[in-house]
Amino acid sequence: MSGEIELIGTFTSEEECAAAIEGLHKAHVHDFNVFSPFMSEKINEAVDEVRQWGRSPVRKFVLAGGFTGAFTGLILTVGTSWEWNIIAGGRPIAAIAPYIVIIFELMILFGVLSAVSSFFITSRLPAFESAPGYRTRFGADKFGLVARVAESDVSKVEAMLRDAGAEEVARAAA
Repeated sequence: MSGEIELIGTFTSEEECAAAIEGLHKAHVHDFNVFSPFMSEKINEAVDEVRQWGRSPVRKFVLAGGFTGAFTGLILTVGTSWEWNIIAGGRPIAAIAPYIVIIFELMILFGVLSAVSSFFITSRLPAFESAPGYRTRFGADKFGLVARVAESDVSKVEAMLRDAGAEEVARAAA
């Protein structure tokens, strides 16, 4: 997109980075990425407050996978019984009670497979290319904040990042 600039702020502490994220929220900038050398609860809370993500969509995929697995188990067992009729002792050809174990196992299998696959899809993993603005020091000892802002807001956001404690603010084309 033309007219956008990436501001890359480098911070020494997680408190400064979290303060910068809250500052971005006050400046109505919601298009940003955060990089840290370790998991930080303060940064996670600041990002959650800004983005207001809500509940994960993975749970819907798990539910759909569970229903699909249970339906597949039911069709598989009943269909097999109807295809190869084994009449034993006057019992019905397709008795559901003995098939509950197979239905349950397929429900769990499909639910787990859909949970894992939907987690990777919604997380956009694996990432084969590094994210724009990433610096190797963000994985070692520094915290990074990459914000995409309009050209008209660059000076305001750059000053806000410096006020939050950024030791370096670099510009890059978005």
